[in-house]
Amino acid sequence: MANQADETTPHDAGRRTNSVDRPNTRIASSPAVKPSRNADWREPPVYDSGALFGEANEVGIVHEGALYRLKITRQGKLILNK
Repeated sequence: MANQADETTPHDAGRRTNSVDRPNTRIASSPAVKPSRNADWREPPVYDSGALFGEANEVGIVHEGALYRLKITRQGKLILNK
């Protein structure tokens, strides 16, 4: 009985299915590297969008003297514009 890896169908014609016929092209991924954390590192503050926006769909944020507008789109997503 033939090995399943060696069998081909018309759909597979021209495609190698036997792992011996092709080199291993997968690159081993390195383990995830966690960024180093300083002793001063803290979780950023989290704000509920309802607390920021209230009944409005746009708020202003001043950053380094420039006014940015944070808007809730019709799809319910947030967009920040300068």
